[in-house]
Amino acid sequence: MPLSTAAAGSKRLNSIRRYLVPARVVNLCFVIVLVSSTLLTWREVVVLEDAYVASQRNTLDKVSSALDRQMEIGVNALLFFRNAMRAAVQTPLASEVLENVQVEFAQQRQQPFWRISVDQRRTLPITGVSDSFVARHPLLSRNDPQMHNEMTAALEVGYIMRLATAIPAMPKHAWYVSRAGFFLSSQPAAVSAESITHYERLLAQPWFTGQSQHANRFRGVRWFTSAQLAGQQESIVTVSVPLDYAQYWYGVLAIDYAFSSVKQLLAEALRDEEQGEYQLYNNNLERVVTSLPAGVQPRTFTPAQREMLTQAVAQRNSGSLRLGPTFVVWQKLDHFDGLLLRIHTLREGLQGDFGTISIALALLWLLFTAMLLSSWVVIRRMVSNMYAMQHSLQWQAWHDPLTRLLNRGALFERAKALAERCQQQQRPFSVIQLDLDHFKRVNDRYGHQAGDLVLTHAARLISGGLQGEDLAGRVGGEEFCIVLPGSTLLQAQRVAEQIRERISRKEILVHNSQTIRISASLGVSSAEPSESYVFEYLQRVADGRLYLAKRGGRNRVCAEDADQEEPNR
Repeated sequence: MPLSTAAAGSKRLNSIRRYLVPARVVNLCFVIVLVSSTLLTWREVVVLEDAYVASQRNTLDKVSSALDRQMEIGVNALLFFRNAMRAAVQTPLASEVLENVQVEFAQQRQQPFWRISVDQRRTLPITGVSDSFVARHPLLSRNDPQMHNEMTAALEVGYIMRLATAIPAMPKHAWYVSRAGFFLSSQPAAVSAESITHYERLLAQPWFTGQSQHANRFRGVRWFTSAQLAGQQESIVTVSVPLDYAQYWYGVLAIDYAFSSVKQLLAEALRDEEQGEYQLYNNNLERVVTSLPAGVQPRTFTPAQREMLTQAVAQRNSGSLRLGPTFVVWQKLDHFDGLLLRIHTLREGLQGDFGTISIALALLWLLFTAMLLSSWVVIRRMVSNMYAMQHSLQWQAWHDPLTRLLNRGALFERAKALAERCQQQQRPFSVIQLDLDHFKRVNDRYGHQAGDLVLTHAARLISGGLQGEDLAGRVGGEEFCIVLPGSTLLQAQRVAEQIRERISRKEILVHNSQTIRISASLGVSSAEPSESYVFEYLQRVADGRLYLAKRGGRNRVCAEDADQEEPNR
C-alpha cells in the first residue's frame, strides 16, 4: 500500500476514533430519542392545530354568510333604485302631478332652501337649495336639459324607497343626492335653514365625492365608512352607486347601514360558540363594528401586526394568521367591501376542547422528556467516570509523571508518524536533543527533591517554546528530545537557542531561600526532502551534536558535525 493511502486511512481512522468517544455516543443516542419523541409530539400538535384552524374557519364562514345575506338585501335594493331612476329619466310619466312639480320648482328655485312635497303618504319630499348655491359649488350644475326628468324620477323612486325601508330586513335609511341642488331622504327632516347645511354635509361625504367619474371610472357599487352625522349614536357605513344616463353624472344613490343590527348578529353568533371576538373591517382595514358589548374594549393590533395582516389580506380572500398570542381568521365578504375577522387569544383557545388536548400532549411530552433527561444524566455520569479513568490511565501510559511531557515510547511513536507525514508532504523535519549540564551535582548537593524541581522547571520552559505540531518528551534522566515538523535546520537552531537562553536566565528556588541556576546543552539535526527522515537516525545525529556542545564548553547549541569523542557528563 502506498504511504499516502496508508496515511490517509490512518487519518480517517483517528478522526473516527476522536468522534466516537463514549460520551459523544451516549449524547447522540439520547438526542436521537429526544428529537424523535419531539417530532412525533409535534406532528400530533400540527394535526391538532389544523383541526383547530378548520374549526375556526367553518365558524367564521357561517357568520360571514349570514352577514353577506344581510348586506346583499341592501345592495340589491340600491341597484333596483338606480335602474328605476334611469328608466324614469329616460321615459318620465306624463301626469298632471309631475307637471305641477316642475312648475313649483321654477317658482322656488331662487329661494335659499325649499321643499317640494307631492303626497307625503305616498312618496318622499324633495329638499333643495337655491340657484346661487349651485352656481358657487364646483360639483353642482343645473344646466342639464334632463334635470326636470331627474326630479320627477326622484319622486317616483321616493315612492319605492318609502315602501322598501318599511321592510324589516332592509336598512332604515336611503338617499338620493343630486348634483342639481336637491336631495331625497327616506327619513326626511323638517325643512329649515339647516337643510342647506345638511345638503353641504352630504356633498362632502366620501360616498358622494368618491362616485365622480374620475374617482369611480367603472361606475360600480362602492362602500364607504362615513363620518357620523348629527344625531347619530353609532358608526355608519354607506354603500353608494352613481346615477348616470347618456354619459352624464346626475347624482348618487346611497344606503346607510347603522351597524347595530350587524353587531347584534355577531353577538348572537358568539353566544353559541366558545370565546373570542368578531370584528368587521372596511377595505382600508378600519374597524367598523365588533361583537363585544358596549363598554368592553375591543382587541387592537400593533403597527407590526397590522402590517402583517394587511399583507396577508392583500394576497388571499380568506385565511388565518398567528399574531403572537392571538390567532386571527379572516373572510372577505361578497356584498361588502371589507372583511370579517374572528379573533381568538391563546388563553381562550386553551379553555376549549382543543386547548385541553394540547395541554395533555404537552404534559405527556414534558414527563417523557424529564424521565429521558434523568436517565441521560445518570448514564452520562457513569460513562464520563469510566472515560475519565480510561483517559487517566492512557495519559499515564504516554506521559512522564514528573515533567508531564511525553515519555520515550510515546515520543518515538508520534515522532515517527510526523516524520513520515513530513516526508510525504516534502516538508523539512528537525530534532533537538537537550541535556541539563551538571545535573548530577544538583542531586548530590541539594538532594533528589531539588533535582525533581529542576527537571519540572526545565520541562515547563521547553514546552513553553513549542507551537503547532511540535512535540517534546523526556527520553532519559535529564535528557529531553524536541521534535519540530516543518522546521528547517536554521529554524530549529533558533528554537534551541531560545530554549537555552530561557533555561540559563531563570533562577530556581530549591530550598527555602536557596536558588540555583542551571544550563543546558543542545544538539540539532534536520532532514530536508532529499535526505533521510528516519527518526531514530535524526535523534542519534542530534544526540551526537549534543555531545559536541558539551565538549565545546556546555550551555550552547550545536547544529554541525565534528570528529570529536563523547565527553563525560
